[in-house]
Amino acid sequence: MAALRYSLLLSFTLSALVSTVLAHNITDILSGFPEYSEFNKYLTQTKLADEINTRQTITVLALNNGAMSALAAKHPLSVIKNALSLLVVLDYFDPTKLHQISKGSTLSTTLYQTTGNAPGNLGFVNITDLQGGKVGFGSAAPGSKLESSYTKSVKQVPYNISILEISQPIIAPGILTAPAPTPSSVNMTALLEKAGCKTFASLLQTSGVIKMYQSAADKGLTIFAPNDEAFKAAGVPDLSKLTNAEVVSLLQYHATASYSPFGSLKN
Repeated sequence: MAALRYSLLLSFTLSALVSTVLAHNITDILSGFPEYSEFNKYLTQTKLADEINTRQTITVLALNNGAMSALAAKHPLSVIKNALSLLVVLDYFDPTKLHQISKGSTLSTTLYQTTGNAPGNLGFVNITDLQGGKVGFGSAAPGSKLESSYTKSVKQVPYNISILEISQPIIAPGILTAPAPTPSSVNMTALLEKAGCKTFASLLQTSGVIKMYQSAADKGLTIFAPNDEAFKAAGVPDLSKLTNAEVVSLLQYHATASYSPFGSLKN
């Protein structure tokens, strides 16, 4: 099942977006560590690398080639994406901080929680400082065990990104069977309307271009969507005077057939 791979960007913020410079590149960092080549490969294939690179404060719990191969051998890419999303913690933990956790244990949000597919606290991980200098990791779901443990530090860029090796994947209940959302399961028009782009969404529907966008989303799509105020700006042509072919051409210029997350746009 194909993973959801399109990005929606409001064009009225584009001038700010293009000046954004990536704070780090997880693919480049891990390329210097051949023992994580499989993990690095799957971060790229699932597009999680793009998401990681847009985050300013993050911890990546890396799996070595043996642990990653064992996970990948049993599951499709959509499930692998869910599992790896749970290994991307939206906070900074270096080896020192792991052993200074208040009260010895904490629940931290992961990238999986942001997908909307994690009911309750399934998108959180339990990080616990154990006796003897060990640190355990497990799902935050009630009754879950600390089945994974901290192995070693890989790379830190304080306080931007930290990469730590853990012994095995963190498995939340149902995560190995929950498919990632597909482009066809997402209402693109509803997303645009919710973002304040109702005029643009209406044009996509009446012109039929929404079908082009939807079919292109399987291989990657970025939409540069003008908000409703943009259509009222001085110099904007009267769209009612355009032919349908001209409207279609105009709308096609507002999308690119590749996935470009927020932080990847730069000068």
